[in-house]
Amino acid sequence: MRSSQHLSGIVAMIAAVALFAGMDALLKLLAGHYGPMQVSCLRGVASLPFVVAAILVRGRLARVRPVNVRLHLVRAALSILMLWCFVMAVRDSSLAVTYSIFMFAPLLVVALAVPVLGERAGRAQWTAVGVGLVGVLIMIAPWGGDWGSRGVLYAAIATACYAVSVVMMRFLSRTDSTESMVFWLTLLLSVGTGVLALANWQPVRVEDWPAIAGLGVTGALGQYFITEAFRRAPAAVVTPFEYTALLWGAVLDLVIWGVLPGAVTLAGSAIVIAAGLYLIYRERRMA
Repeated sequence: MRSSQHLSGIVAMIAAVALFAGMDALLKLLAGHYGPMQVSCLRGVASLPFVVAAILVRGRLARVRPVNVRLHLVRAALSILMLWCFVMAVRDSSLAVTYSIFMFAPLLVVALAVPVLGERAGRAQWTAVGVGLVGVLIMIAPWGGDWGSRGVLYAAIATACYAVSVVMMRFLSRTDSTESMVFWLTLLLSVGTGVLALANWQPVRVEDWPAIAGLGVTGALGQYFITEAFRRAPAAVVTPFEYTALLWGAVLDLVIWGVLPGAVTLAGSAIVIAAGLYLIYRERRMA
């Protein structure tokens, strides 16, 4: 039963990453016309109706009531800080260096989950995370970047905020429902990023509404699945599959922008896939 729950958590994480990859592609398209905080606000506002509709259709409105209000607020504040630092990192440093640092988050999540949540990370989980990280480093070749820039500091702060937020999500799932966590994070992110975007707000163009609607669907479903992933399985089991975001990124680059991945990217992707398949194979054998 435990292994079956772990597998369902892995599937939920893979689905969440795929949905968030689609959302990021839409964010990239919209970022050419609006500021980063406004795009983030549009993402949250567009997701909120879908989140509410799903809750109402399933008759789970009562489950939205927050239990640990303070943790909801802290988690939302951390998420907003993470977003701001990530935008600053991209502005002051290269994407390759920023992504290199941010991909250390799964390792940090596993490390934090052991003392904070009391979870046990076995040799197989640590091996899968480590091997997946090697694949990521091969793809983005961080050793050629500027590791002493101010952008690196922002990226490090964003990575730490994300890792702490994930551990808080796992802790919050002990008292609050999935509906509560998804609804309040979406609402608080919308309000927070909206306030930050007010000074430089641009009128929304009519032709961008389909993309904004797509943000709402992918953002709402992605948040639901990632919350379920950390609810159903320990962080050490599901976090290695966050690396699949780079695989989706390569596919979207090819389909939307016509950018073909190089041999190094393909080699790194193969390593990430192998690490994920190994962890799935181990979970199935335990089942």
